[in-house]
Amino acid sequence: MRSHLTRRLGLTAVLALFLAVFGLAPAASASEPLAPAELTFGTDATTTTPGGTVNLTVTLKNNKSYDIWFVYQTIDPTWLTTQRPDLKYSFTGCSLAGPGGTSTPCAGTGPANLGGNYGATVPPGQSRTVTLTLQVAADSGCNGNIGFYSYFYAEFSDSSSTSGGPVYTPETRVLCA
Repeated sequence: MRSHLTRRLGLTAVLALFLAVFGLAPAASASEPLAPAELTFGTDATTTTPGGTVNLTVTLKNNKSYDIWFVYQTIDPTWLTTQRPDLKYSFTGCSLAGPGGTSTPCAGTGPANLGGNYGATVPPGQSRTVTLTLQVAADSGCNGNIGFYSYFYAEFSDSSSTSGGPVYTPETRVLCA
């Protein structure tokens, strides 16, 4: 005598096989959808010495099908960086990478609003990169890491908005000369 449980399991297996063969089963997602806007960081060096400079690149990418009209962004030192008061540094330069490799000076570095530095609107699928020059003072301490984090808020031409963060920069190690 067959049990009800065996019959039910067999029926369920046949139904699942039918759905899978004819494409009616839920599809597995290969990747998660992109965020409406992405913020990424990079550096041209992972180490420097007191008196040296490091270029920090900040790239904002528009993954949405509408223009980015407005961006508000902050950049602040990480908690571990603030625990080393002997590390002396400042942002001494800012430039926006333009089409054809040209660059335009920008302002608003440090903990101020970086959003205005991305220039005019950011069209769908495009990105804007701002390069900040981090100058380590000649009398700075050494054997410490300098790192930053950022939050951002972006508004699009369809009146929607997005925010993100914290996004962390790669750390720069200050070596003793």
